[in-house]
Amino acid sequence: MLSAFTARPLVELKPRDKSRIESVLAYGDRLLVGLNNGSLRIYRINEVSPDEQNHDDSNNHSHDEQGGGGTLKKGDSGRPGTTDSVAKPKQTDLLRELEKFSRYKIEQLALIKEAKLLISLSGGYISIHDLQTYEIQEQLTKTKGATTFNVTSNIVNDPETGVPSIVSRLAVAVKRKILLWSWRDMELDSDAAEMTLVSGIKTLTWVSGTKLVAGLGSNFVMVDIETSVVTDLAGPGSIGGLGGQETSRLAGVGVASMSYIGIGGAAPKPLATRLSEGQILLAKDINTHFIDINGNSLGRRQIPWSHAPANIGYSYPFLLALHDPSKGVMEVRNPETLSLLQSVALPSASILHFPQPSISLAHAGKGFLVGSDRTIWRMEALSYDTQIDTLVEKGYLDEAISLTSMLEDALLSDKKGRLRTIKMEKAQGLFTLRKYRDSMDLFTEISAPPETVIRLYPKVIAGDLSSIDEEEESEESITDDPSKTNEGQVQLDGAITENASAPKTLNHAPSVRSLLRTRTDDWSDAGSIRGKPTEEARNEKPLHGKDLLTAVRELQKYLADVRRRFQRFLNPDGTLKTIDSPSDAANDEFTDSVMKLLDITKDIHDHEFAEKLHEEARLVDTTFFRVCMYATPALAGSLFRIANFCDPEVVMEKLEETGRYNDLIDFLYGKKMHRQALELLQRFGQAESETETAPQLHGPKRTVAYLQNLAPDRIDLILEFAEWPVREDPNLGMEIFLADTENAETLPRHQVLEFLRGIDPNLAVRYLEHVIGELNDMTPDLHQKLLTFYMDRLKKNGSDSWAFPNGEERILWRNKFLEMLRSSSQYSPAKILDSLDRDGTDYPFYIFAYAPY
Repeated sequence: MLSAFTARPLVELKPRDKSRIESVLAYGDRLLVGLNNGSLRIYRINEVSPDEQNHDDSNNHSHDEQGGGGTLKKGDSGRPGTTDSVAKPKQTDLLRELEKFSRYKIEQLALIKEAKLLISLSGGYISIHDLQTYEIQEQLTKTKGATTFNVTSNIVNDPETGVPSIVSRLAVAVKRKILLWSWRDMELDSDAAEMTLVSGIKTLTWVSGTKLVAGLGSNFVMVDIETSVVTDLAGPGSIGGLGGQETSRLAGVGVASMSYIGIGGAAPKPLATRLSEGQILLAKDINTHFIDINGNSLGRRQIPWSHAPANIGYSYPFLLALHDPSKGVMEVRNPETLSLLQSVALPSASILHFPQPSISLAHAGKGFLVGSDRTIWRMEALSYDTQIDTLVEKGYLDEAISLTSMLEDALLSDKKGRLRTIKMEKAQGLFTLRKYRDSMDLFTEISAPPETVIRLYPKVIAGDLSSIDEEEESEESITDDPSKTNEGQVQLDGAITENASAPKTLNHAPSVRSLLRTRTDDWSDAGSIRGKPTEEARNEKPLHGKDLLTAVRELQKYLADVRRRFQRFLNPDGTLKTIDSPSDAANDEFTDSVMKLLDITKDIHDHEFAEKLHEEARLVDTTFFRVCMYATPALAGSLFRIANFCDPEVVMEKLEETGRYNDLIDFLYGKKMHRQALELLQRFGQAESETETAPQLHGPKRTVAYLQNLAPDRIDLILEFAEWPVREDPNLGMEIFLADTENAETLPRHQVLEFLRGIDPNLAVRYLEHVIGELNDMTPDLHQKLLTFYMDRLKKNGSDSWAFPNGEERILWRNKFLEMLRSSSQYSPAKILDSLDRDGTDYPFYIFAYAPY
């Protein structure tokens, strides 16, 4: 899956050298090697330039794979004229060998840098040496019978003065006891402290400046050296025995996998290592347990080891495990997903050495060492950018996401952008797997541009933006070959372990499962390593039917979220809200998410931002309309009753096609396309019979309601389309002008009056009576016109079509005229007197009405 590390041999013992490597210590450019005969060798590590290293790789690639890159083959005499005439760069130079360093094998080496001390374990004693001369300064007699030790250095603030100092601590295991020495800066702090545990101590691991994890014969304990509190660490299986978890790993392993213990065989020692962010890994046999710095279980699943590791460690950000030296394999795993990323063949390797972390774990383990009894390798890491590129290229997107998330921002170029790109690719992969909810949730999380999401759908949803070829889709949907499905399943589930040749079902997919892969790695475990994809999931059945409906409903949620974000910046009329412009909210996460949706940067000008935002809002709302029409047609109408930016052509075509004319009217009204709406209403309203698809539009009622909602500045349009409702149903039509609404009361009254007069003078009189009597309009001209209407009809006295139907009607009309004469003061009496019929029978009544004047 990945080539995170490359093994470079630093030291290789010559065939005639009968000694064996027992311990390793590296600091600066020095490499100390403890041998089984008690000798200490001091090497200088040479920094080889990249060009020299590449030359060495090209000439010795096949030999490096055998673990012997630093030795000459037979015939490599270095004679001029041969292909290997250029001398290979030396990785190390032997500076010095101290043959009398110890009488016994040097089992362990460590460094207390601030005090310039070298610590060694040999012959059951801990010895302290001068780091410059390597001369012994003191042998700690209290440590007789010591089996292991561990050193840590930390920056500690003085509790009284607050002045920081470097505190180094040495913990030594002697049977059941832990002996502790401390150095503050360069000075030994005090005499040794001592703590006794319940059983013999096998391993010691510092997990913080004041806490140790001790691996005992049957369990682990955490020791707080400041409070002397010892806490049992319960875990599954052989780690410490939680009853319910005892068989959780062993049950699925079988006798064959446990046979390495054997009758009379040595049980693997308890192992522990500190991970990042206060996490600690405990390992015993094949059982693992993750805890925090306080000893609390993190509830994580176990690492799927089929064999017990001989050693474990952590090189940021990877978890490492050396397996049985007879296998000579180092595993590199993701500590979050626990997937196996790389297996490195290192013959007989049993030693893991990491440069001592000081302040930050982020750079611990860079260039860490692995050793066997004959060879020491430096593990050189590829750049993190290259590692992530490799994972993405091979399709292991979950692993790429996990690795990118774990790394510090400074270690990657554009970490946030890179993580978003990988997640976007994963979301697209999930979509091809028909995992629509997971896909849309991820698209929403990373604020994927709408175009990227919408184009995954067929044309019925995405329109011309769709990336799906409808013709190819229809051909592919005719039939599916069952044999291909079965073959793909075998490839997917065909990862082989070392102990079994039969196919085994994968129980953990590190990335998109549907990408069919073949196994290419030499040493793998089920569910961790996959090869390159052999078939793209996109070639599966096309998206249609119930599958498409499910996908569309998930898209609906994504689009609704995008609409919500856009509304923060857009007014209903499409103008940009200046209060929340990008320049005013540059650090706002919400603004950042919108910038990602629009695929633009923060330095864009406001007018460009507004243009892009309006363009995207149009796409989102138009697609949202298509989605509603496909998945939830009953809710499509609600979209038109709120501000939207749908493409009118798309909406009109679809609504007419489906006969949803009432929704079409609502849409046209919202888009201020009033003429089109009114023409449509007139067409259906004046139809001879009700249309089956739009019975509610028959007659003038819907037109009247529409016109009542138009603002007074639309008076010309109102009067143009009010004529047919007024003529067809005068009482209903007059509601356009007489309704108790702000629009009706603020219409230009002279224009309305002339319009009604042209249709029917009675309607004009009715309108004037309303605006004068009900609305208390005191315009003299309107009062004068109403009196003129009254007088003209009374004077004609049945001479034309405006005749009174009976005498009572005429008397009522005359009384209105007289009342108007007496009550109104907003007309010209002289004009009225000049117009009166002096010979008429009503003249005395009029004169009496004029008495006040």
